[in-house]
Amino acid sequence: MADDDDELNLGLLLLIPYRFMETAVLATLKAHGHDIGLSQARVFQRIAPGGSRLAELADAAQVSKQTVGSIVDQLEGAGYVKRVPDPRDARARLVQLTAKGHQLVAIGIPVIRGIEADWEERLGPAQMRQLKQLLASLREITDPFRQPQRP
Repeated sequence: MADDDDELNLGLLLLIPYRFMETAVLATLKAHGHDIGLSQARVFQRIAPGGSRLAELADAAQVSKQTVGSIVDQLEGAGYVKRVPDPRDARARLVQLTAKGHQLVAIGIPVIRGIEADWEERLGPAQMRQLKQLLASLREITDPFRQPQRP
């Protein structure tokens, strides 16, 4: 692996800070008694506020429906999520966060905000704003799960 930042591709330069944040959140969750694995966390973070179908989670996590089903079983067994009927389709089920699942979110948010504050201190407010704007702009062409903004 190259030591020179100029040698690293942009994808890797984007991944490194993400993994730093992800690792910090998981460590904090573990310190609070929530020992969830990386694959569980990556599915968990993709659950929409109103709930998500397994197929949606599988697409978002880029794993098979069978794999995401197994991960959701683990999360459900640990009490972080529940399956409920989908009000839009009686044949389908939604995966939703439980109160315990919402605790994970409440524990993780301050960690994320703290890291973002550290990054802003390093970059300065103007560059941090610019970074967010640039990444949001790239999201428009890279995130297939992004909901289109209304004009």
